[in-house]
Parts: sequence; structure tokens; C-alpha cells
Amino acid sequence: MRAQSPLSCDPNRRRLLSGAAAGIASAIVPPWAWAAQSGYSKRAIAIVESAGAIDMLGLVTINEEEWERWNSAEGMTDTDQQRFKECGIKVFHHSFGLGGPNSHTDALVYFAGLNAFIARYSDTFTRVSRCRDLEALVRSPKVGVIPGLQNSEHFRTPDDVKLFYSLGQRVSMLTYNAQNNLGCGSTERRDCGVSDFGAAIIQKMNETSMLVDVSHCGDMTTLDAFELSKKPVAITHSNCRALVNHPRCKTDEAIRKMAASGGVMGITGVRMFVRSEEPTTIEHIVDHVDHVAKLVGVEYVGVGSDCDLNGYDKMPKAQDQALRASYKASYAFREKLDIEAFGHPRKIFDLTEALLHRGYGEADIVGILGGNFRRMFKNVWEY
Repeated sequence: MRAQSPLSCDPNRRRLLSGAAAGIASAIVPPWAWAAQSGYSKRAIAIVESAGAIDMLGLVTINEEEWERWNSAEGMTDTDQQRFKECGIKVFHHSFGLGGPNSHTDALVYFAGLNAFIARYSDTFTRVSRCRDLEALVRSPKVGVIPGLQNSEHFRTPDDVKLFYSLGQRVSMLTYNAQNNLGCGSTERRDCGVSDFGAAIIQKMNETSMLVDVSHCGDMTTLDAFELSKKPVAITHSNCRALVNHPRCKTDEAIRKMAASGGVMGITGVRMFVRSEEPTTIEHIVDHVDHVAKLVGVEYVGVGSDCDLNGYDKMPKAQDQALRASYKASYAFREKLDIEAFGHPRKIFDLTEALLHRGYGEADIVGILGGNFRRMFKNVWEY
């Protein structure tokens, strides 16, 4: 996949199916057949089954070798596809960071490849383009994919927004970590805010029903986007700077303005965004959910894991090294990027258990897992 990986460890083996059961073909095993053998509570399983969870930065895969295999003659196995049907996540916002002088062409190739992948595996995946597509998934065994990009350098002019909308793009992050023609990223030395060109792109995104995302944007660019957009602006995958002083985390001011815009903030499980010291556990992920819920209301928080089902720590070594080398020192990488109980295919069940343990009610958990983002989309997308 010609893209920069986005930036949750080993699975809790006690909670997973035995290897023999996991290998049974998807045509034979219904999606929830594994539940009777799991260590998850019946209450958590029921909540996940009913929630239609949305991971607002959930990659189909970050493993380049896996992506190449799936798109080769060898293709996905039944076990590969069953993993998606059993994971508990109903919708994945598949979004990479593209940038540089060839970003327009690279984006054309990216969306063509993603659309071809969804079409090839249409028994498992379906593209999500409108609100009614989200509603239809409730009655479908398929898994939804929202095409997006974690940068907007591919927009050469405002008219390009409509072009890429026609190719399926429904979410665009204004900037990645660096400065572009629209504004500044989170790791730039100084933040210039949204440019005139960026303001024109935001206006065109509003007109075209494409969601504005500010997850990797710098502080001023983030605040400007809330002021300029006439529709909700999302923070699809970030955490709270009040808990972790990291440039990729958002200030309380930004979170308040996000909620005021009608947006939702997806909490990520990337280790250094969750806690600045060890141990770092899934309970600390819930601390960020708590912070947003107490600051602006539980209806403005969701999930944006910032990873695929397997986690970063299972990437091929060469890809892991290349990933780390492509970011500034301010990212403060640690030996592990994933969090135990949140770096495996059924992490959404672990998160649900953790939310129940923290005292969240079932209705609020359903909102966190996907209901809040669904409400937001009704104010952004076409029906």
C-alpha cells in the first residue's frame, strides 16, 4: 500500500478461540459462534453485537505484506475474512497519510486500489458512502469501509474535493503532522493556522458532504477549522493533552469546540498517546473516555483505535523500523506501540468490558462504540 502508516499487544490468549476453532471457514461458522468459548461476559457480547461499532481510524491492514498478498492471486483466506466478521467492529474508517509532490496521483491510485479491494471481497466488505449505508449494515452480515485520507495535499484546487468524493472519499484530515497548503500539523515548530486555501477547501468539503477531520492538525489549525466549518468537525483519532502532554493529543479548548461543532472525538490506543509512563493499560484508555465525557458529555466520545485488528507490534520488522524513522522525535516512540488487551482482533470486547467495569451504562457504551459517530454523520453526509 503506497502510503504512510497511521499511528493500538499480543492478544489476551485466554479470551480467544482455540486455533482449531479460529480456522473454521466463514461459510460454516456464524459470526458469534466463538462467543460461547470466550472469556467475555454475556453482557459485553450483547452490547457489542447490538452496537454496530465504528472504528473511526480502523485500517483494514497496516501490514504491507498482508495487503500485497490480499491483492495478489493468492488473496484473502476464509480465516482472514472471518476475522473481520467476528471482531465486533462493524465499520472501519480506512485512512492513510499521503503527502508530497505526487500526492494527487498517489491518492487516485490509493482510492482505486481500495475500491477494487472492496469489490473483490464484496461478500465480506461494502463501501460506506451515505447515512443509509450505515443503516443498511445493521441488517447485513457485511463489514463497512469508509474511505478516507489523513492529509489533504491531494486537493490541488477546491474542485478536487468533488472529484475525490466521486471516488468514494468521505473523510479528509486537513493536515498530517507537517505543514501543507491548508495549515499546520501537530509536530510543526510553529502553527500558522488554516490558510486561505484551507478555508476554501473546508467550505467545499461542507458543500460536498465530506467530513473535516483535525486529528493530526496543530493547535491553531485545529481551532480555526472549528470556526470555519459550517458542519461538524471530527477528531477521529486522538487523546487528551490534559492527561498526556503529547503534540498528537488535543487540548481541552479544542475538545470543547469540537463538541460545540457537533463533532465526536475517537479515542486511540497508541501507547504513547494514552500514558506517558508505564504501566500503560486499557484502563488508561478509558481515562481518556472519562475526560471527554466529563468535559463535554459522553455523547461526544467514540473510538478511533488508529490501527488495524492485529496491532503495530506485529508488523514486519523492516516496516516497523521505517515507520519509526518517518516521525519526529517528539512522537516519543516506546519499545511497544500497542496496549495489552487492545492490540488484537477482538479489542472492542475488551474495551466494552473496561467501560462496564468503569460504570458506564449500556446506552452510553453503545454511543461510545458507534452511536455518537452515527449521529454526527447525519449532520454531515447525505442520507
